[in-house]
This record gives sequence, structure tokens and C-alpha cells, in this order.
Amino acid sequence: MTEAFEINASEVEIAAALEDASIPALMLSMLHMSGDTSILDGPIKPGGAYINEYQGYMSEEDKATVRAQAMDIIRNYRDGGCQLPPTPDRATLLRMMNFLVAQDVPEEYLPMMLEEIEIDGVDQRSDAWGDEVPQQSREQHHVLIIGAGMSGILAAIRLQEAGIPFTVIEKNSGVGGTWFENRYPGARVDVSNHLYCYSFEPAHHWTQYFAQQPELQTYFENVADKHRLLDQIHFNTEVVSAIWDEDEQIWQVETRHKQGASRTHRVNSVISAVGQLNRPKLPDVPGIDSFGGQWCHSAEWDDSIDISGKRVALVGAGASAFQIAPAIAEQAGSLTVFQRVPPWMFENPIYHETVPEGMKWCLQHLPCYAKWFRFLLFWCACDGAYDAIVVDPAWPHQDRSVNEMNDFVHQLFSDYIRGQVHDEELLPKVMPDYPPMGRRTLQDNGSWLKALQRDNVDLQAQGISAVTADGITAEDGQAFDADVIIYATGFKTADFLWPMTITGRNGKVLAESWATEPSAYLGVTVPEFPNFYCLFGPGTNLAFGGSLIFNGECQVRYTLECIKLLLQSDSAAIECREEVHSDYQQRFRDLHAKLIWEHPGVNSFYSNAEGKVTLLWPWKIIDMWRWTRAANSDDYQLS
Repeated sequence: MTEAFEINASEVEIAAALEDASIPALMLSMLHMSGDTSILDGPIKPGGAYINEYQGYMSEEDKATVRAQAMDIIRNYRDGGCQLPPTPDRATLLRMMNFLVAQDVPEEYLPMMLEEIEIDGVDQRSDAWGDEVPQQSREQHHVLIIGAGMSGILAAIRLQEAGIPFTVIEKNSGVGGTWFENRYPGARVDVSNHLYCYSFEPAHHWTQYFAQQPELQTYFENVADKHRLLDQIHFNTEVVSAIWDEDEQIWQVETRHKQGASRTHRVNSVISAVGQLNRPKLPDVPGIDSFGGQWCHSAEWDDSIDISGKRVALVGAGASAFQIAPAIAEQAGSLTVFQRVPPWMFENPIYHETVPEGMKWCLQHLPCYAKWFRFLLFWCACDGAYDAIVVDPAWPHQDRSVNEMNDFVHQLFSDYIRGQVHDEELLPKVMPDYPPMGRRTLQDNGSWLKALQRDNVDLQAQGISAVTADGITAEDGQAFDADVIIYATGFKTADFLWPMTITGRNGKVLAESWATEPSAYLGVTVPEFPNFYCLFGPGTNLAFGGSLIFNGECQVRYTLECIKLLLQSDSAAIECREEVHSDYQQRFRDLHAKLIWEHPGVNSFYSNAEGKVTLLWPWKIIDMWRWTRAANSDDYQLS
């Protein structure tokens, strides 16, 4: 183990910190400090694992016993000079995983999970190349990255490690992507922060388990600064077009600064890191520009808007509205929420909780505690829920669920909603009538339904048909006066890479080629578009678990593997073979036809007008990890 874990705290300080510890993670840290594997066989052990449940359903008596045992082990470790025994072998590490989540973790997941938590302190996803790629070849291969959000920063770090020059084009004035843009009241992440951070840049400072936007933005700023990326980012600049020059085998990328200056970049490869949810979409109704009050889209928040005492209309009830409504309901004079489709939600009692100081201490000082805590978060959000999204054609209750496991989820979620709503008129409005997990499922600590039950809040179970100078006209014709309108109406998810024009071989325009069904091999590469890579591209969004940062790390590694393959071959261009892409896309389509998102009872932004899902990854998370570890030369044409 290459990392050093030093403890200088007093026993009083340690005891206070242990009161805030995740006891299951603490027990595995105790094993690392002592080398005593009998901890795994003792009578005290976690009783199970569930998303956002960090204590393994252990009794208070058992937790107190473990804290006392931990004090002895930590004291001995501290007084012995903080020397760790050898890292446990792989068989023991698998036993530790099984112990932590109280279930059998399939052995096939072991390599992925060890890589994710970096138990040996080594960043296995780093692309710090050795002699396998000539230095001169690297230095002569310039890459342009579009976007400085999560994926763009990650790509820049990995290119820097590989010794490849790069330029980042960012339309905003700072890094962070979605966390730079989405500044609306209540904006926060819905993946626990101790998982929603780069595997090689874990953060122990989070003030909340699910941090709000300013803290997330600061994290990405700090990472970019630490890795010395800022000087290579062109801020306030957009990519207008990218054209593949067949004769010179390079991309000509035209950019335009916010102040109007244009520039053409001649680069060898282009990485699109623009994401799927970055171009706001307003409702297609008449009168949007006629409103006489203040208005904005949630992703383009106007800081000058004053909510206090105002009549506020919130259009939408998806993920953004779910956070906005509780954040502004108390300040607003009145709040009218227009909801076309109610969201399914599951209970997360710590959604707004702060991280105790003791927990922060454990994360920072206890050997491997943070690594096992990350595993606990990841595993509970990994592939365990996959079976719940597979449609069983013989299931008799297709109106409410798609299989037996999904029906259990339906009951669980329904009971949670009923337990919070005692208003007979409100309950049918907030109870979804489609199978759970078919649309984005939201996390809730009671704040959404509590907000809807306030005296000054009105939930309209309908959309809007027009906007007037005075407010909103609902679908049923009712007029609602408003001082402020907030559109939480999502993004142009079907318009990948819009408004850029990407032109590949033979003048082929990517937007025209994709039309309403964008697709890329593994979500990354596209035939007839050499040396062009998508991050968070078509078919790579997640809807049943995982983390987009994990996805991003997989996709960036694959992109670097493609570039490595290109440079090792001494070729100028690498291009996905058409037959490889076609086979992949057919498998993509065949599998989605069996999953919940194309179920007749589900309609969401995940699918196009024909009902075909284009945004979501249909396989398990482990499949993405497997398939993106290396680029197969048989999948590509080099020239």
C-alpha cells in the first residue's frame, strides 16, 4: 500500500470522531490497521446494505462494541508509528466486500471495484504512457476538447498524463459544466458526494452528503487548478464547426469568442465533452416573450429575480423543479406548480444532512476507511437494481409494473408517498400511474411533498398552453396570474452537439446522419468521423444506478486507448468500422426493446418521437467497464 495514513489525535478526539463513523466501513479499516481477518468471522457484522444507508442496520449495542474495539486498534496503530500490515490478498478483499454489504459480491466484479476504490493507492485508470508510445508521436498529436465540465476536465487530465498537447474550448466563463450553469435555488447532486468525485481525486471536505451547487463547482475548479489546466482552457468561447480535412487528415475547428473574434484550430483529434443536458428547452407554447414579469429557465438562473412575497409559477415537476419548489416555497407569496407527469421518488433521509466532523476525520485519517465507504456507496447503486427494469412479457400487471421485482419497487415507492400525503385531493395528483424506474427516479427527504402541502402552494396536474403578459394559461384554459415564471422544462436532449456543425468524411454532417436516432459505438466513436470521440455521448446516460463520473472515467480511458492505438500504428486517422457500429446499434436496439424505458406505459425524454430510447445505457455498469478498458484494433480502420 503506497498511501500514508497518520494519526496524531488524542483518544478523546478519536472517540468523538468514532461516534460519527460508518461502523461497517470502520470495521474494515480496523482490519487494515491490525491485519486481523478474524473481524470478518466474528459475531458482529453488518446486517445488509441499501442505498444511502451507511450503518448496515446494526444495533446500537453492536456499534458501541465496535467503537470500543476500534479504539484499541487505532491506539496501537498510532503508538506503533502508523505502520500498516501488507494489503490483504484478493481472496480476502472479496471476503471484505461480502462482509461490508452482507451479500455475495460476484467475483467478476472484484477487479472493477478494486480499481474504483484504489485499495492499493494506485490510479489504475491513469494514462501515463511509457515507452509503448514514442514521445515524438505524442507531442505531435494535438487534441481539442469541447467543454470544461466533468468529462472535459477529466479528458484534459488524462491527456496531460499521457504527454499529449491539448486545447479546451469552453462556452462559459468557468469550469464545471452543469454545475457552473445550474445555479437555481436548491440545486444539489443526487449521487452521494463521496462517490460523485473522481476516483483519483476523492474529497473528504464535503459539508453535506449531497452537496449543493456552489460546493460542487468549487470541487471542479480546485481539480482543474491542481492539475494546472486553466491556462489551456479558452473560456467564453464556443465551437461553431469542425470539419475533417481528408487530404491533411486533420480537423479544422472554428471557434468564436463571446466578444465576436473567430479562430480556426487545426488539430489531430477532437473530443466532444459537451454532455447531453446542457442546452435549455423552453415549452413550445405561444407568448413566451410576452410575459411582463421576470422569468428564466432553471439552467439559466437570473440572480436578479426576487421571489419574496411574489406570485411564482413553476413550470415542470422533474428533477430541477423537485429541488426548486422546497427551496422557494416559504419565501414566495404563492407558488403554483404545473406538473404534467408526477415523479416517482424514494426515501433518502440524509438528502439535506450535513457531514459530521467526526465522519470527515475518519475519511481523512483512518486507513482505507474512505475507500470502503466509497465501495459501500458504489455497490448499493451498482447493478443490483438491473433486474427491476427488464420487462417480463408474462407479468399480468403491466399497467403498474413490468415484473415481480419492479412491482415490489412500485409498492415501496407508493407506500412512501402515501405515508406523507393525507390530502385526498392531492394524493392522486402526486401518485404516478406508470411503472417505477421508467422515468428519472428522484430522491426525497420529505421536502417535495411537504412543500406541495403548504397553504401558499398549488399543484396543477396539467401543463401550460400559453404565456400571457400577466401569467400563464393552463391546458384546461384557466388563467394564472404571476409575477415570476420559472421554467424547469429540461433540455434539448435530442439535439446532440447542437448548435455545432460537425462534418466528417465526404462532407457527411453528423446532425443529419444522426437525425432523431443518434448513436455511437460504445457511445464514443462514429463511422466516417475519424479521430472524433464523444464523452457522455448517445446511449450512455444512466437511469438505474451508478455515477456519471464512473461512466466518464470509463469513456475517457477508452478514448485514450483509441488514441494510443492510432499513435502506435504510426497512422494519421482511426475510424470505427461501419459493420462494428451497426452490430453494436442492433444489440442496443434489441436490448432496449426488452427494457422498461420502451414500455408502452412509459413516455420520457429518454426516447425520441418514435418511442426509441437514444439516451440511456441498456447494459449493466460492469459491461461498460469491461468494454472500455481497451480499444480492439479489429473494431477500427487505421489510415
